Amino acid sequence: MHVESATSPRLLQALAAETRSGGRTTVLIKPSRNSLSLDVLSLHRYWELLYFLVWRDIKVRYKQMAIGAGWAIVQPLVTMLLFTAVFSGIANISTGSIPYPLFAYAALLPWTYFSQALTRSGTSLVNNSNLITKVYFPRLLIPLSAVFSSLVDFAAAFALLTGMMAWYRIIPGWHILWLPVFLFICMLTALAVTLWFSALCVKYRDVGVIVPFLLQVWMFASPIAYPVRLVPAKWRLLYSLNPMAGVIEGFRSALLGSAMPDAATMTASILGVIVVLYGGLHYFKHMERTFADLV
Repeated sequence: MHVESATSPRLLQALAAETRSGGRTTVLIKPSRNSLSLDVLSLHRYWELLYFLVWRDIKVRYKQMAIGAGWAIVQPLVTMLLFTAVFSGIANISTGSIPYPLFAYAALLPWTYFSQALTRSGTSLVNNSNLITKVYFPRLLIPLSAVFSSLVDFAAAFALLTGMMAWYRIIPGWHILWLPVFLFICMLTALAVTLWFSALCVKYRDVGVIVPFLLQVWMFASPIAYPVRLVPAKWRLLYSLNPMAGVIEGFRSALLGSAMPDAATMTASILGVIVVLYGGLHYFKHMERTFADLV
């Protein structure tokens, strides 16, 4: 028996030759010995499986629901109304020329996507234990599918935002071209944090309880209900290490025409995403070999 990587061209050629000759081949699948080998690029071979995992998540989520994707609008809408009553009506926080409902909702748009993707992905490996213990495939596809499937809710919530912008007669300028960039950074942030929590949740089920509490704290540590200018200048660089700070300010700029995030804020946010994502990929790959035993 010769041991070979399950996706190497040499193994595939050997299997084809054995099939033509009527022989039998034993394949042993084992993790890479190189701890620095992430093999992320090989995921493109499983794009069809990723598609079906995303489609399955969407169908299960909205199965037998009365209003379906309408729930994706209810959560940010109710939160926006609550923030408007408290922070604008009572605390009297000024947002300049931008109406506070739009100011809050434009920030809740990426935040709701991020929080939902993190909530669904955090326990995704545990929820798919039957699949993990029976079939081999890159385990990274499971949290990745939750990140992609949450885009459906984002699209539904975005439709309401366009209606609000039409109501307030706000037309986005050329900054709207930056919107896909900030959405991509938001997706990377969700994936980066998810890799840590999903892998940790397999070993420590307490993580499933910690995630909702962490998201509550993280929300108020992000410029959703208030503008970044209210943060003291001496803390602003440290505050910018929160990747969602740059994303939220970027969404407001792209959609509502507010000032673009300064270079220091965006640089700190992007560096934070890169560090968390790189570390998360290594930790996920390190823990991947034990998933089937622990779930």
